[in-house]
Amino acid sequence: QVQVVESGGGLVQAGGSLRLSCTASGTIFSINYIGWSRQAPGKQRELVATITGRSTNYADSVKGRFTISRDNTKNTVYLQMNSLTPEDTAVYYCNAAGEYQLGRPYNSWGQGTQVTVSS
Repeated sequence: QVQVVESGGGLVQAGGSLRLSCTASGTIFSINYIGWSRQAPGKQRELVATITGRSTNYADSVKGRFTISRDNTKNTVYLQMNSLTPEDTAVYYCNAAGEYQLGRPYNSWGQGTQVTVSS
């Protein structure tokens, strides 16, 4: 079993910054992909950033403001969020995919962390 836990959410004023963390634990052979998604009330879940190896991708809505990075020694991925706006308010979810044993894949999701940006 691979568990994923997000942290770092909170309340911030518009224009401020937050850094979210996503840590995977358990039996892990590899972490090949980590993605950050968000879901605001009444809206569909939106994929905002992904990291695969050293390759990163961002949704247009966050490009230039959010940065995803990873610390392989800690099985942790970070989402640095700058220049936040009220439109960034959402529950942010992390999911990690890889293998817990060679040839045995996993795809695990965290419980989410709330980010609220006040105007």
